[in-house]
Amino acid sequence: MDDEVHLTPSEARVLGVLVEKALTTPEQYPLTLNAVVNGANQKSNRDPLLALSDDEVSEALDGLIDKELARKVFPGSSRVDKFCHTGTSTLKIEITQLAVLAELLMRGPQSAAELRARASRMVPIESPERLAALVDPLLERGMVERVAPGRGFRAERIAQRLAPGLHPLEAPAVATGDPAATEAAAPIRTLLASRLEAVEAAVARLDRQLRALADKLGEPLDQ
Repeated sequence: MDDEVHLTPSEARVLGVLVEKALTTPEQYPLTLNAVVNGANQKSNRDPLLALSDDEVSEALDGLIDKELARKVFPGSSRVDKFCHTGTSTLKIEITQLAVLAELLMRGPQSAAELRARASRMVPIESPERLAALVDPLLERGMVERVAPGRGFRAERIAQRLAPGLHPLEAPAVATGDPAATEAAAPIRTLLASRLEAVEAAVARLDRQLRALADKLGEPLDQ
């Protein structure tokens, strides 16, 4: 990788959160330490689920600042320190590519279709061809890699390389050792994943509408 950026697991999660929140809730950005902790530990759009402490997130933020991937800011109207990412300038990539990387950092290897759908929560990716145009330069620079179909996965996937070993590249073996059971469960997993994506999109939409209403009433929601 030409940029020689290596992230710890906590740094990877925190960087993903900073990028995600900058794009999905810009009215709350930059983020307080508490907001970063909540984002790192939230139950949706994360794999694995974590329970990072304030100290662990603070250490991750310090690590990202040392690596010039984040910085501390002091908004005039705020009484607390806030944090923002500097990923586009340090990594020399466009914001849409950074959103793709953030999605991979927060949820692990994904097929092109999954990655396009999920990253589109943050930025529009109009077509598979557009996704390929974003991913190809990242592949050339060693920031992501292609993962061939393997145990538990039929399609080729894309994985990040900023935090090597962060996510397993193969599904764990089925405890029963019954291939037929695995095959039978696949359609159910696909259906549940589809429903979860729809619920997450609906919740994100309602959250934006609620915050817009709060802003109009002059009573912004607490972070």
